[in-house]
Amino acid sequence: MDYVKSKRKLVVKKYAYEITLLTVGCFIMACGTSFFLLPNQLSSGGFAGIATISYYLLKIPLGTTMFALNIPLLILAYIRIGKEFLVKSLIGTGLLAFFIDLLDQFPALTEDAFLGCVYGGIAMGIGTSMILKSSSSTGGTDLLSYLIRSYKPHYRTSSLIVGIDIVIVTLNVIFFRNIEIGLYSAITIYLMGKMIDIVFEGVNFTKVMFIVSDKYERIAREVGKQVDRGSTGIYAKGMYTNQEKLMLLCVGSRNEIAKIKQIAVNIDKKAFIIISNARETWGKGFKKSIT
Repeated sequence: MDYVKSKRKLVVKKYAYEITLLTVGCFIMACGTSFFLLPNQLSSGGFAGIATISYYLLKIPLGTTMFALNIPLLILAYIRIGKEFLVKSLIGTGLLAFFIDLLDQFPALTEDAFLGCVYGGIAMGIGTSMILKSSSSTGGTDLLSYLIRSYKPHYRTSSLIVGIDIVIVTLNVIFFRNIEIGLYSAITIYLMGKMIDIVFEGVNFTKVMFIVSDKYERIAREVGKQVDRGSTGIYAKGMYTNQEKLMLLCVGSRNEIAKIKQIAVNIDKKAFIIISNARETWGKGFKKSIT
């Protein structure tokens, strides 16, 4: 009985966390749209780009148009993906539409197109990443990409989203007859993508180091003492020398990796070292699940 209650609390906690992330993410996206992008006729792609055209052509509220465009996709999502994803996407789509129409009643923070594309892209990126972290969607191109991949799983989500966004931004350029809108919108989409990467990885994202050295035991021991990081030995074979060696795998922050590199070089000046970025790192000493 206690186990059931504990499990239920964890589920409620997780759900509350995701809904909070979704709500805040939608509000930040709405701020970026209403205060920066829409007043300057800019687009971050997606259904917002189509809705921007209808906003200026037919004077229909942007949020209302976006919600209406998503209805067919939401119905198809229920059929193809499932009920749980549909509920979250419906909440996200509704919240974003509500916040955009609400904030649209307030004056824009800037009418400078360059400032609009920069700050709008940053806000859209932060908001989108929070929504993705909540395992939800606000409809538009990301939901459309989910649906396409349910039919064609081998298609890359990023390629689908970028392709659709390019088409929509091109439509905005044609409608407003201003090539600068497309150029500024491209900056917005780029900044949006970079902000998503920063939020997911963090400012101090982890790095991976591979060390090939005959003095691997001493290096691993000193790394443990001086940096307090463990090392993993991977058996490898040099195809040129035809010799088998143990390669060390070390993971840490930028500062830690710099120290590990210095340790390795001090012990063995002939050490072969490869340093690469790690997209995400989960486990002891790094990220942990909220559950």
